[in-house]
Amino acid sequence: MTELVGLDDVRAARELLAGVTRTTPLEPSRPLSAALGGPTWLKCENVQRAGSYKVRGAYVRISRLSAAERERGVVAASAGNHAQGVALAAGLVGTHATVFMPVNAPLPKVAATKGYGAQVELAGNTVDEALVAAHTYAERTGAVLIHPFDHPDVIAGQGTVALEILEQCPDVRTIITGVGGGGLISGMAVAAKALRPDVRIIGVQAAGAAAFPPSLVAGEPVRLPAFSTIADGIAVGRPGELTFSHVRKLVDEIVTVSEEDISRALLMLLERGKQVVEPAGAVGVAALLAGVVQVEAPVVAVLSGGNIDPLLMLRVIEHGLAAAGRYLRVTVRCSDRPGQLASLLTQIAEHRANVVDVEHQRANPHLSLGEVEVALSVETRGVEHSDTLISALRASGYQVVFAGEA
Repeated sequence: MTELVGLDDVRAARELLAGVTRTTPLEPSRPLSAALGGPTWLKCENVQRAGSYKVRGAYVRISRLSAAERERGVVAASAGNHAQGVALAAGLVGTHATVFMPVNAPLPKVAATKGYGAQVELAGNTVDEALVAAHTYAERTGAVLIHPFDHPDVIAGQGTVALEILEQCPDVRTIITGVGGGGLISGMAVAAKALRPDVRIIGVQAAGAAAFPPSLVAGEPVRLPAFSTIADGIAVGRPGELTFSHVRKLVDEIVTVSEEDISRALLMLLERGKQVVEPAGAVGVAALLAGVVQVEAPVVAVLSGGNIDPLLMLRVIEHGLAAAGRYLRVTVRCSDRPGQLASLLTQIAEHRANVVDVEHQRANPHLSLGEVEVALSVETRGVEHSDTLISALRASGYQVVFAGEA
């Protein structure tokens, strides 16, 4: 059986990290506390150095390399957060880092990794494919591979998050966090279960990239045939051997959330929590908001990263508004006669909805002679307001079709 990391390993990692990483704040969340009926806190690793918890494990791993290993340099594979953590840690230790990132990695993460001094190579479409390239590079050059999650030093470093949580919230009953390859939840579970066996440790994966549920059923790591999610930081196709052993023994539950759940969580964190969080960092909050898991308060949700592409943030905000019923994209068919568009817009205004943009077209071959199609983006106050507006338009004889419907 694979030997698990222990509490002493996590405590030793914390000593190494003294003066390197910051103790991130634990912030109360009123919306979540109200929804769950008990105190709920946010562990803000989104404001950690390099924007995520990843620097913890990366620094512990790299700082323990021998002088000869440091001379050869290090290599890593990452969608962005591990890349930045490795680049920062390598610079602090005094070694050179080469990082392989997927070709579609967010540009801000690529730029930030380069900014920390690493050489970035783009390879493959996923982290798994980039990791293959990193292994090949390590074999060819002798550089030391810094695995993103499947190494005892990395797991021990990530476990220091839990030590801070237990000090900041001594009466915590549930800790919930996102899961990709499993390094963070493995380390946190080691520390939490050793010090507080009664604390429930819950992991959350994006439904489109959930490798742990089938792996746990199979009793061994299973590779997904395909996976896709906006949460690129946890888009991992197969759990690690070491992290799988930790999760199977120490983690209480793994649940999944949809892309819509993640979008709603990001919007809530931005609007109500004033927190800039990337999709992977918000999945714990998404699970709490969606009610896919039963928890006992006090609850701590880890915001594991804040490195979000601004362009993705724009799309996520729009998607989150739509998921919350506050942003409608509809097409209205009506008769093509003078004043019809003005009448339609007046009715929308009378229902106190705000038209963001409008496109008026007659060229659709599916339209009947004398018909016109009006594509609208409308801001509303929520699901009930949206339903009332749509019902009123249909009652007035308009044919309303939602965006994406046939």
